[in-house]
Amino acid sequence: MALSKRRDAWGSKIGVIMAVAGSAVGLGNFLRFPVQAAKNGGGAFMIPYFVALILVGIPVMWIEWGIGRYGGGFGHSSAPGVFHSLWQKNRFIKYFGVIGIFGPMVIMVYYAYIESWTLAYSFFAITQKYSAIHDQAAMQSFLRGFQGLVKNEYFSSILTAYTFFLITFAVNLIVLKHGIRGGIERFCKFAMPTLLIFGVILAVRVLTLGAPDPVRPSWNVLNGLGYLWNPDFAQLRSAKIWLAATGQIFFTLSVGIGVILTYASYLKKGDDVALSGLTAVTMNETAEVVLGASIIIPAAFVFFGPMMMGDIANSGAFNLGFVTMPLIFNSMPFPELMGFLWFGLLFLAGVTSSVSLSQPAIAFLEDEFDVSRDRAVAIFGGVTFILCHGAIFFLARGVVDELDFWGGTFCLVLFAMVEVILFGWIFGIEKAWEEVHHGADMRIPGIYKFVIKYITPLFLATVLVTWFWQDWLPVIRMENIPEADRTCVMFTRAGLWLLFLTIAMLVKIAWRKRKTGREGV
Repeated sequence: MALSKRRDAWGSKIGVIMAVAGSAVGLGNFLRFPVQAAKNGGGAFMIPYFVALILVGIPVMWIEWGIGRYGGGFGHSSAPGVFHSLWQKNRFIKYFGVIGIFGPMVIMVYYAYIESWTLAYSFFAITQKYSAIHDQAAMQSFLRGFQGLVKNEYFSSILTAYTFFLITFAVNLIVLKHGIRGGIERFCKFAMPTLLIFGVILAVRVLTLGAPDPVRPSWNVLNGLGYLWNPDFAQLRSAKIWLAATGQIFFTLSVGIGVILTYASYLKKGDDVALSGLTAVTMNETAEVVLGASIIIPAAFVFFGPMMMGDIANSGAFNLGFVTMPLIFNSMPFPELMGFLWFGLLFLAGVTSSVSLSQPAIAFLEDEFDVSRDRAVAIFGGVTFILCHGAIFFLARGVVDELDFWGGTFCLVLFAMVEVILFGWIFGIEKAWEEVHHGADMRIPGIYKFVIKYITPLFLATVLVTWFWQDWLPVIRMENIPEADRTCVMFTRAGLWLLFLTIAMLVKIAWRKRKTGREGV
């Protein structure tokens, strides 16, 4: 098949592994994971987490690497085109691929702003802006002032936060502008080793902490780890925990979003996807389960104890990462260095993920509308820059939580369900198995053929059906949303629908243009 222009490509095998691992290793590993685990039963959460990893996360990862590379052979690097390549006789399947552009954009809308906080706090750590703060209330006030939620002695407006947002957004666009090899791959090959080194230093420091208060010897690192790992099996009956664990697996692995699918589309036909995919998963799980679980929760437990630890975890990722951790570092030797390492780690992890979230939409514009890389980045940057302002200026009104649920949990599971059925049943498991193993450096265990065709879709269907049975109506009715925030949440949901329908319309226009082009030849 002759393509209208030369497609971008990865420069090396290690480059694509670093990029995919960089997509997976993000704020979710170090902020979202500890909070999700603590809010959803601690050790009880870890059981569905590992079940979802084995039965859903790893299979969907191989599926996305396989179908992405396959669709790339037809000149497609986004879900609508890749899905169409798998089932060309069905003219509607490409619209299911809209989720693979919509989901990453929704996450990017709030992710970029939160990511900018990490850059700001890296600067604050080095300049000792919060070094004199030693209590929870004052550090909380510092964060709220920075976010523009209140005016206080630390910040008089949101201008500081907005400035760091502009810098962070510009960094993302610069990386994206230089393409797959010169931008994303090059940045990830530097960022991934650096952030892992930062993480190891921090984890070792936390795990070697003693009990700071001899009156409370139980406030130690071992019990802090136990807080996260001791299960309450009765909680496993809740579909909410299973959905949260499955959503975290998708979020942390960047599967069910459309990102890996897009990255894999730039592989050559003979490039390995089996071992490369598993290597990227291993790197991510090491960062999340080993480093992510060894920094925040144990450190907070040692300094604040089990009672306050529960309150801190349930207060959310923002308080845990931007209130509790700075306080802990202020109680350690070299607080400026520890703070810089922590927030520098988060910033690097954030950028490697946010550029991956941007790539599906950019690839869609490049492939289906034949626009240049610079123009595609400019269009995407302009649209998402405008959309980001909802998360920036309505942070306290539940906008970020709403975006995170629909983009970062629900759509991930739904999109994965579509992928599994399409690859295992429509494309055909035998053909799919052959596709994944083409050029493979390892043989996937045969049991996974059965898992991909039967277990994975059954698992996803069970989670979705049970969620609809238990939680659908309360979510739609906004029963858990404060009355004062419901109008803002309604507008957010309306905006999400508008974004989804706009992308679907662009898909329709692209295929009409493609059809007209074929008829004119």
